[in-house]
Amino acid sequence: MSLPALFAVSATTEGVTVRVQPSYAADQSDPENGHWVWHYHIRIENGDGMGIQIIDRHWVITDGRGDRRDVMGEGVVSEQPRIAPGGSFDYVSGCHFPTPSGHMQGRFGVLDSAGRRFEVEIPGFDLISPDSRRAAH
Repeated sequence: MSLPALFAVSATTEGVTVRVQPSYAADQSDPENGHWVWHYHIRIENGDGMGIQIIDRHWVITDGRGDRRDVMGEGVVSEQPRIAPGGSFDYVSGCHFPTPSGHMQGRFGVLDSAGRRFEVEIPGFDLISPDSRRAAH
């Protein structure tokens, strides 16, 4: 089942689909003091014929000035979830920037039930606050 209305971007790698929906957190942002916050909803869908486990992640986070941060770590949101064939795992996380816009992309390290490790793409997505839209006009 396709969910284009709920998720802005998606990518499928070896039967595993990662969907992303970012949202600006105006209530947590403070543009006058150079602080912008976003949340992002991730759904990992296992369309592969065997179970998988998310082992680690690597995010490439770039702010509006082009400054890049690499964030790596085990699992997601302090878990290393197992996802059965046909199943999915959802989580929500967040990030902050010193600029009113930015970009995120990355990969999940996955281990399948046969012990094979592979990487799954996290599709790139833009983070654009209302402040950055006003500045562009």
